[in-house]
Amino acid sequence: MLNTLTHRVVQAPMAGTSTPEMAVAVCEAGGLGFLALGALDAVGAAKAIRAVRQGTERDFGVNLFCHAPARRDAAREATWIQTLEPEFARFGASPPRELAEIYPSFRGNDAMLSVLLAERPAIVGCHFGLPGPDQIVALKAAGCALWATATSLAEGKAIVDAGFDVIVAQGFEAGGHRGIFEPDGPDERLGHLALARALLPLGLPVVAAGGIMDRGAARAAMDAGAAAVQCGTAFLRAPEAATPPAHRAALSGGRTVMTRAISGRPARCLVNDFTAIADAAAADYPVAYGIGKALHAAASAQGHHGYGAFWAGTGAAASLARPAADTVLAISP
Repeated sequence: MLNTLTHRVVQAPMAGTSTPEMAVAVCEAGGLGFLALGALDAVGAAKAIRAVRQGTERDFGVNLFCHAPARRDAAREATWIQTLEPEFARFGASPPRELAEIYPSFRGNDAMLSVLLAERPAIVGCHFGLPGPDQIVALKAAGCALWATATSLAEGKAIVDAGFDVIVAQGFEAGGHRGIFEPDGPDERLGHLALARALLPLGLPVVAAGGIMDRGAARAAMDAGAAAVQCGTAFLRAPEAATPPAHRAALSGGRTVMTRAISGRPARCLVNDFTAIADAAAADYPVAYGIGKALHAAASAQGHHGYGAFWAGTGAAASLARPAADTVLAISP
């Protein structure tokens, strides 16, 4: 099996902003590039994997969402539509009358599994939970190293018990969706250093993630026992990223908040109009995400970008506009 942790800087798989071009640039600079497949179908995933392979002969990883199916609640969804209706009205638009699951989980996704078994990426990472036992067995038999995100010791133990190879310790500082297995369960909100230290006794290599923007932070994580660091926000201003101009511009503000309003799951976003909406009534993930995207589209059509899913970690203000390769070199401890 590939020794996946000869790399010290891992580029986080950021659905919607990380690209094959970014993964190639990171790999060629000596880091570990990742593709985010959670928002793609099987055809799109195969295309993205092949695009990376055309650009580099080095190993890279792919990442998938392993969330449980949405808990559909017609009354709750109707309430959420009503909550957002005034926001749509600001831009002369109406919300969708019904919500739908826009992102399928990897669990039970035979088409996506077939792509992975055919393409055999060096690493398959999982977010929001773990795949089914049969999927794990198949991926391991195909020679893929398996990574999974943990936000707590209990999740780390589940990852070990499932036979995974690496734990990504996602600190509370991290941007984007919190990888917590049960979004309505307790959350200790540990920073990446404390979480990494808690996970190390489990015996697997730990990759620290969350707010790591420079070499000093990377060295601190390595000193705490992490085998590598994973960075996402640090790459958002790279020319290889698909980060929209409004998202890039908002990074300099630096203020972030954890919210469910945009997608139905806790996620760290730059403070904007959407994050100001109380999220207690939000529909479940990913059905809430569909109406969130519709609101962003309606506002953007009128030149307003305050409803974007501008995911970012707590170090957002320190992000720099530079090639992804330069970021790898700047952070490498």
